[in-house]
Amino acid sequence: MSTITRTWRNLRRIGLKEYAHQMMYMGDTKAGTYIATDRYGNKYYENLDEELPLDKPPTEDAVLRTGQRTWELPEHRENLTASRAAFKTYST
Repeated sequence: MSTITRTWRNLRRIGLKEYAHQMMYMGDTKAGTYIATDRYGNKYYENLDEELPLDKPPTEDAVLRTGQRTWELPEHRENLTASRAAFKTYST
């Protein structure tokens, strides 16, 4: 939840339509500069209001540049929940 001052400032920056969209889907308002989109369609923004404990900005981060972590699969796998191929536990 943000303060009323930050909410008014973001409303002025992003406009009424985007404000309503963000409140409906996130419950908070965010304003920032568009940085990048990953291969799954997630959008990344630079927000100067919030400070994160990062050594480098996201544009210079090696993981975000390659988009691949060492533990990730090379291709996207579909979520098999509620299908016949879903993992099922069994009692012994």
